[in-house]
Amino acid sequence: MLGMPGVKEVRQPSRTGQRYFVRTFGCQMNEHDSERIAGLLEADGMEAASTPEEADLIVLNTCTIRENADARLYGYLGSLKRAKQAKPTLRIAVGGCSAQKERDLIQERAGWVDVVFGTHNVHRVVDLLDHAEEWGAITEIWDETRSVDEVPSGLPVLRESDHSAWVTITIGCNNGCTFCIVPIVRGREISRRPGDIIREVERLAAGGVREVTLLGQNVNSYGRDLDLNGRSPLFADLLRKVGAVDGIERIRYTSPHPKDFREDVAYAMAETDAVCEQIHFPLQSGSNAVLRAMHRGYTSERFLAKLEMMRSIVPDLAVSTDVIVGFPGERDIDFEDTLRTMKEARFDSAFMFQFSPRPGTPAADMPDQVPAEVVTERFDRLVELQNEMTFHKNAGRVGRIEEVMVEGPSKRDPLVATTRSRGNRIVHVPGTWSPGSILDVTVTRAAPHYLEGEPVS
Repeated sequence: MLGMPGVKEVRQPSRTGQRYFVRTFGCQMNEHDSERIAGLLEADGMEAASTPEEADLIVLNTCTIRENADARLYGYLGSLKRAKQAKPTLRIAVGGCSAQKERDLIQERAGWVDVVFGTHNVHRVVDLLDHAEEWGAITEIWDETRSVDEVPSGLPVLRESDHSAWVTITIGCNNGCTFCIVPIVRGREISRRPGDIIREVERLAAGGVREVTLLGQNVNSYGRDLDLNGRSPLFADLLRKVGAVDGIERIRYTSPHPKDFREDVAYAMAETDAVCEQIHFPLQSGSNAVLRAMHRGYTSERFLAKLEMMRSIVPDLAVSTDVIVGFPGERDIDFEDTLRTMKEARFDSAFMFQFSPRPGTPAADMPDQVPAEVVTERFDRLVELQNEMTFHKNAGRVGRIEEVMVEGPSKRDPLVATTRSRGNRIVHVPGTWSPGSILDVTVTRAAPHYLEGEPVS
């Protein structure tokens, strides 16, 4: 069995010739965990299957943020019951946030699942499969990662992209947002040591990665739990150090928390060439009353002031956000405050959600739940407003020269490349280039959710 995370042990591949399929639900953290799971399985001799039907092992890496997440999980597990009846040697593993929250309930409701592992047990997946094959089904959930020395580092990773990679800088969260279950399923916040992060980025750059995205539930508070030479490493310092790694041409990060965003981070963005002029800055609501109920720790006025500060320091900053409509107790006047704040903020894009109660969060039991028909009407109005602003922002890019990175051929036309600008906008460009190529293009047309451009000679 493996020891503590980060301790490397020699292991001979034991599943050579077998095939695996990983299905991922949820956020970038889950996507990155799935890359680690795939890397561990490949190191054990397995190969990726194109479809679940071809697999000897199916791994579900789950999310529990949305209300219907658990229903989707059990619905999918129901279909896998039939697959296992048809193929008794099939192994099924469930990990991620739903596994962390549901624990023993998954195998109680879906007895055909072989392995259940939590968010802190990703590095154990191969050993848990060994146990299940030798002794029967197993559930192993660690309540939390207790220290920086237990953060899994140096795990093999199988990335979907050769030129772009995620790098985790913190796990867990110390905030108490009343709608969020992340602190329950991911634990308290723990920062990785800056040296470990930089060494990982250097290895990625040596392997051809040109773009990294730094991941954390609240990247702004990075390093507060570390004490190196009497001083905690700041996120601004980390941005500069990652930007100094040879070969890294683009740096993004997600997500910052508005209450913790400081001016030094904006200056680090402006002064570090590799850091993209783009930020995801979650508003959640424009109503101060709702923000208090959410325990967000800022007002709409303070949010807008920080946004203006960032725009004054970082030229041509692109800003996206998150907004929740229909939080318990939200009145008409609160929603109007959200519309007003959205207009003042002038976001380039937004992820908009209708509130869904998550069992285990304070908001799930709050009084004054908003009727579904009211939430839907407000949501539609918000989407219409943001779509108008996004199109107006995109139209303002026409005629400009944008630096873009090629992601690959367009799904609709293999002779057109899908690229992404430094401001995180999709730009479709005629021609074929290798993924990771960086081009200058002139924007020729704007659509509501993408741009079109021509390469600059």
